[in-house]
Amino acid sequence: MTEYLSPGRYIDSTHPAIREFSRKNSSGSSERERAVSLYYAVRDKIRYNPFLDFTSREVFRASAVLEAGQGFCVGKASLLAACARAAGIEARVGFADVKNHLTTPRLAETMGSDLFVYHGYTDLRIGGRWVKATPAFNLALCTRFRVKPLEFDGGADSIFHPFDEDDRRHMEYLRDRGVYADVPVEEIQQAFRDAYPKFYGLGKDAAKETFG
Repeated sequence: MTEYLSPGRYIDSTHPAIREFSRKNSSGSSERERAVSLYYAVRDKIRYNPFLDFTSREVFRASAVLEAGQGFCVGKASLLAACARAAGIEARVGFADVKNHLTTPRLAETMGSDLFVYHGYTDLRIGGRWVKATPAFNLALCTRFRVKPLEFDGGADSIFHPFDEDDRRHMEYLRDRGVYADVPVEEIQQAFRDAYPKFYGLGKDAAKETFG
């Protein structure tokens, strides 16, 4: 098995709950069909929630995200990667810094910025090539905020749209952070501390209350 099929500390693809979720939501006879069905399962069955306690390593762990039924971009990317590996599809996680021009006032106030470092996506190896998939925003959330939902066909990269349904500037990719076989949690948490001093200045207990 390659490192992209083996379980990781956070992409814990052999966890019983991950294997069961993957089995139930992996449909189709081809690798591509299975990848697409898993993408939509993670996108829409797991609610996107950016108000989490990023000081906790559990928000990055695939099985914990599945159990909670919610996660932010990195946690959901980790979950999709774990489900793909459980279905025999090579998967890894990738990261980029993005600027969200439609950040809600609450999130911007809490984080002190509309720059999001280490935005996470999943990289799936389908048909011999790597394809990006971003399962972060569930369909109900997109409908509510008139953001174009990200579709995935297993052949083309699925990354955030630059504009929303009303042609307002939405997501801007600024920096590529590379791809990893497992989620580099310590690296991400340090980057978060550097980028969001206002949030981390609250202290761990206050952070949990804010994001809980």
